[in-house]
Amino acid sequence: MSWSTREVAELSGTTVKTVRYYHQVGLLDEPDREPNGYNKRYEVRHLTRLLQIKRLTGLGLSLAQVAELGTAGDERPSVFREIDAELEATVERIQGIRQELAALSRPGATPDVPATFHDVARPLRDNDRALLTIYAQLFTAESMDALRAVLAVNPHEAIDEAFRDLPADADEATRQVLAERMAPFVGANGSVTLEPKATTPRQAEAARNAVGQALQALYSSAQLDVLRRAHELSEAGAEVQVVAEDS
Repeated sequence: MSWSTREVAELSGTTVKTVRYYHQVGLLDEPDREPNGYNKRYEVRHLTRLLQIKRLTGLGLSLAQVAELGTAGDERPSVFREIDAELEATVERIQGIRQELAALSRPGATPDVPATFHDVARPLRDNDRALLTIYAQLFTAESMDALRAVLAVNPHEAIDEAFRDLPADADEATRQVLAERMAPFVGANGSVTLEPKATTPRQAEAARNAVGQALQALYSSAQLDVLRRAHELSEAGAEVQVVAEDS
């Protein structure tokens, strides 16, 4: 029993063009021809090979990997493990996408903050939302979870509002009073420590630079001055506490 090129292509669920291509790249042996020298005669072994190629490519193997399987010997398991790892990563990515889509489908959800912040984003201004988006890219999931927990409790809402409403031309006294109110909640005394995702010093430096540029672009000079003062007051308070404990 033998088949023509068209027939073996139909039986294997592929195309004549594909069968011919497999011949060209050496994946499929050339069959014998009819006595007239023109018509090819495909046998069971050709059909079997075509079905094997179809199955392996359907599992995610490239044609080059399929070709290697014929001579790879002990290398075969590693090829399949590699593809399986790639598929696992793809599944995780798709699951993450589905979770975020589900979160965005809920009432009140907004696409301009990370998915886990939808329920705490209501009081945030546009600049706060933009900074959260940048943070989510630069800092670990654990850091973002800790930040979200702080926002959810929001123990100093009045201070947050005062900072957000601070005029760009706020005078020295106003800045200092607000910095003193904020000091207990920043720096070593109370703010969240954000750990970067960076795995190299260069990446860490790039992350720090990005955060610095974002702060400069998103907040007024008065707000940045208040943050600086609050951190200085917080660090000074921590030093005094350490000295007191040591004495």
